[in-house]
Amino acid sequence: MTRTISRLTLGAMVGIGVLGLVGCQSMSGSGDKEMLWNGKDFTGWVRFVPAGTADVNDVWRVRGDAIYCTGKPNGYIRTEKKYRNYHLHVEWRWPEEPTNSGVLLHAQDPDKVWPVCIECQLMAGKAGDFVLMGGAGLTVDGVDRQNTEKRFVLVDKKAATSEKPAGQWNSYDIHCKGGSIRCYVNGVLQNEGTGATLKSGWICLQSEGSPIEFRNIYIAPVQ
Repeated sequence: MTRTISRLTLGAMVGIGVLGLVGCQSMSGSGDKEMLWNGKDFTGWVRFVPAGTADVNDVWRVRGDAIYCTGKPNGYIRTEKKYRNYHLHVEWRWPEEPTNSGVLLHAQDPDKVWPVCIECQLMAGKAGDFVLMGGAGLTVDGVDRQNTEKRFVLVDKKAATSEKPAGQWNSYDIHCKGGSIRCYVNGVLQNEGTGATLKSGWICLQSEGSPIEFRNIYIAPVQ
């Protein structure tokens, strides 16, 4: 009996240890989608602007059925958890003049403008571009685009602009699996890459320009 209890205790300790080593949430092989935004408040999110630049409550707030961002100063909201292997769905629109924003994937510590990450661009007319930040790497069309000497490396989208006019809702569907990333703007494949040097991290939405709104933000199992 003593030996049985010892084995059970050891097994439990090993299980706890394994769980402790799993630092990121993974959608690979899981079931239903997970809503990242609950539609009413910022539970599960961190709102970040550099200290002393603004009140985050003025920059980011809930308006109607959407998240409203003033676009100034530069900053972002990010998930509290870090994720890997997922299909991310985000909807956005420009209530006024379209300018600049983005979806930051696999963002790394610490919070700053801008973190090491791979951006799926939301700049008007450029949605679908990749921006490799802080030395992040990605291979596109067989070419390794990593350049650790440059703060930003731009990788142009593949197709003609598939964005909708200001005031209309757009959809971003971004598939991250291992080191691969594919991004679709309103159902059009705009970019894809492999061999990403970052495979997990925070998901962020940028404040970087003029007012923008986001809604219906979720992750689902990646195919």
